[in-house]
Amino acid sequence: MDSEWAAAARLVRRTGFGASGRTVDAVLREGGAAYVRRIVAADPTADAGARRTPPPRFPAVASPRPGGGMSAAQKKQRNAARHDESVQLTGWWLRRMLAVEQPFGEKATFVWHSHFATSLKKVKIASLMLQHNERQRGLATSRFDTLAYTMLLDAATQRWLDNVRNTVTGPNENLSREFMEVFTLGHADGYTEHDVRDGARALTGYKVDPHDGTVSLRPALHDTGAKTVFGHTGDFDAKGFCDAVLARPGCARYVVARLFGRLVSDRAADDATQDRLLAAYGPRRDLAELLVAMFTDHAFDDARDTFVVGPVEWLIGAMRALGVTADSDAELRQTTATLDALGQLPFFPPSVGGWPSGAVWLSTAAADLRFRAAGRLVQHADLDDLTGSPTARVEAIAYRLGIATWSDRTLAVLRGTAGDVRQLAAVALNSPEYLVH
Repeated sequence: MDSEWAAAARLVRRTGFGASGRTVDAVLREGGAAYVRRIVAADPTADAGARRTPPPRFPAVASPRPGGGMSAAQKKQRNAARHDESVQLTGWWLRRMLAVEQPFGEKATFVWHSHFATSLKKVKIASLMLQHNERQRGLATSRFDTLAYTMLLDAATQRWLDNVRNTVTGPNENLSREFMEVFTLGHADGYTEHDVRDGARALTGYKVDPHDGTVSLRPALHDTGAKTVFGHTGDFDAKGFCDAVLARPGCARYVVARLFGRLVSDRAADDATQDRLLAAYGPRRDLAELLVAMFTDHAFDDARDTFVVGPVEWLIGAMRALGVTADSDAELRQTTATLDALGQLPFFPPSVGGWPSGAVWLSTAAADLRFRAAGRLVQHADLDDLTGSPTARVEAIAYRLGIATWSDRTLAVLRGTAGDVRQLAAVALNSPEYLVH
């Protein structure tokens, strides 16, 4: 394959889950820049595959509180219902990732899911997590200030970071601290404990409605005194706090760096590249323009072999390329169990910092799990196109997986397994060329 095909393949993989030769060919015909602008502007809810995969419907949020007169049997029943709902929710998103015709909308949603990380393990209520997920999808390519403020007052975020317990008489600093440290500024943008404390005061009194999950301010629980955040004093509420944080000079640079690391390269962008991307992001904090600039900048072309795929991208990409579905409950359970074992199950990030990226996914333990998972996966794949000589079969699996070239070492291993097309496919899915792009 030539260099243009390789570049198009890398673009398809970075903007979705895996690739296939047919998709890469289509992008080459359309042109990379036109393809990027089209997928960034697309409405992910209008995708035909998404329409075929409607979200589950859950009962009202309200439920008896633990210890509120509930019997042991009632608690057990409630917990069982919550578990079933979490299984439904996770299964729905995985099936949607597999079903969509253009996966960028789901890829971008997953990126923001790891950035504004919130877990069902603590939130517990699937309807709130579904609402959280749909908001991230709807705002994934909007303006960052709109997305950040929406996430700040999102019911799942409020529960996850204990802001439902943040009142004038009992302040809680978790959301204030993590909003600055993880979501908007990073660890080194000069905020102080005073900024965290007064930020928490600005966030007092927000409560989640137990019936529909809306978040609203309860004036009696809100601290109306003057607060000082980053040297600005006023009677801040959530909006004033959010505006003060996002106005920090380092916020834009942090957001650009985080997206670059999640979509382009595990290596940080150089100063010149970051300056170009910051110009695209601009004073409007325009995520769509930033994403277009990110995928069309020459730094993207230079970022070859610098991105290690995580478990979700690896498994969903492999299933899409091989035409393996999760339509049955058994197939879905296997998909979920694989991602859980690999440490990246949607709706269950390990911490507020989301999932790690980079070489952490290339451990010996992960390799063993991937090989076993690939062995199971290829048993359900239609591999009738892998025919002919060993060389032809190796070329065919490369095209099937959207891989431009193999290294000499990988090529030798693949030719040695080409007598068994299922073993060939399983090895290809664990090759350096598939795991790093």
